[in-house]
Amino acid sequence: MEAWAGHEVPRLPGRGGPLALYDSARQGVHPSDPADAAKMYVCGITPYDATHLGHAATMITFDLVQRMWRDAGRPVHYVQNVTDIDDPLLERAARDGEDWVVLAMRETALFREDMEALRIIPPEHYVGAVESIPDIADKVQQLLKDGSAYQLDDGTGDVYFDVSTAPRFGYESNLSREEMLKIFPERGGDPDRAGKRDPLDPLLWRGAREGEPSWPGGDLGTGRPGWHIECAVIALNLLGDTIDVQGGGNDLIFPHHEDSAAHAERLTGEAPFARHYVHAGMIGLDGEKMSKSRGNLVFVSRLRADKVDPMAIRLALLAGHYRSDRSWTDELLTEAQKRLDRWRQAAAAPAGPSGMELLAGVRARLADDLDTPGALAILDDWAARTLADGGDDPAAPALFTDTADALLGVRL
Repeated sequence: MEAWAGHEVPRLPGRGGPLALYDSARQGVHPSDPADAAKMYVCGITPYDATHLGHAATMITFDLVQRMWRDAGRPVHYVQNVTDIDDPLLERAARDGEDWVVLAMRETALFREDMEALRIIPPEHYVGAVESIPDIADKVQQLLKDGSAYQLDDGTGDVYFDVSTAPRFGYESNLSREEMLKIFPERGGDPDRAGKRDPLDPLLWRGAREGEPSWPGGDLGTGRPGWHIECAVIALNLLGDTIDVQGGGNDLIFPHHEDSAAHAERLTGEAPFARHYVHAGMIGLDGEKMSKSRGNLVFVSRLRADKVDPMAIRLALLAGHYRSDRSWTDELLTEAQKRLDRWRQAAAAPAGPSGMELLAGVRARLADDLDTPGALAILDDWAARTLADGGDDPAAPALFTDTADALLGVRL
């Protein structure tokens, strides 16, 4: 599967320092200091709807991680998946009387357009679940052979992972069993499925059902993969046994990231699967949670169709810290457009205050767990001083422009 087109990222003078990130497993900020090339896996979309602002905020978060690693001189191996076969996709296609393949292709194409407009650096590998099915089936068979998976005896061909074979299960989410049991059915789990050894056991392989798409699975029989094993296998195949960051929205902490880490660790014997489990906050609308069920999603493509500058969208989402659940409002977007206009005006000045001091300040703020509000404040201050008093550094406006672009992805 092809990713979206990339763009040239300006080279900044010097190099950035180490990046510290909050790790959900250790519940604290820790240095992310890859030994060589940085390896990151981010969970992508299930393409049954357009890119909403929650998707955009998550992708911007991990775009910043990639930019900071690159600024520090690290090569980056970045993989993102597309869950182009799953129950929500099939349900939406059935509801709308549409071919699920056509729906997935259309929404994936729209996602690519949105990502390009928002200046998200594309992943090195952009991988669909469907194209990964042979590899996933092989890994499910491996889990069956080593006793960490089992097939139900009800004739469905369904295969589940036995969480009791993952002794560290729960370390990533830090949830109690009671909390897991509450969340599991809310996020796609089936705790009441008859024949399971444990209510929390996740699905690895769904046997073929009449009227549903299915693929050959070798000894598993025909069927399709579960969600969590999909991400584990794609990451292992392309990034190796251990990665630096597994990322996504904070609604993926459990069960998705907990289960995918358990699958990966059982397959490789290496733990932890990721050195950092990094999660972006949710985006609400006018104080309410943004969700498909509420019908209050704000789509990037709709904003673009309304002639909203994608850089204003990006700045509006950068105005809050990536880990915080926050609300989208018309006022937030208005302020972002005003900020963008001020920055562009200041960037056109003949000179400004020290550009190197500006760059050092922005690097320091972003290196501290992607403190974008702090970084924006530094850029705002430079712009305000430039517009009020000018400055004696003729190279500063160009460096201001390149800093906003290279580190924040904001093209002036």
